[in-house]
Amino acid sequence: MATKKKSVTRYKMHVKKGDTVQVIAGSDKGKVGEIEQVFPKTSKVLIKGVNIKTKHIKPQGEGESGRIETLEYPIHSSNVMLYSEKQKVRSRVCFTVTDEGRKVRMLKKTGEIID
Repeated sequence: MATKKKSVTRYKMHVKKGDTVQVIAGSDKGKVGEIEQVFPKTSKVLIKGVNIKTKHIKPQGEGESGRIETLEYPIHSSNVMLYSEKQKVRSRVCFTVTDEGRKVRMLKKTGEIID
């Protein structure tokens, strides 16, 4: 008997790991940070220093005390825009072809090539 394979949709995202982005929506609106991790299945990104939450952890073993940790949580990729460090401006992204024939990402406002 053949088993059906469950298909997992991976969303195309305009950002990659290592990109500098600015948050455009939510409680952290206006913050700039670098993408540490990308989750294509849920279309979310983890940004350094953005969307920090505190988590209270109960003691697990005997003699161990509980603690409070601050963790970065992922936010949706639609809530971030690529950010130009040189011109200090955020911009949409477009794809262009270089003289060598490589397809690269480019900021629309500044014309700065990212890849």
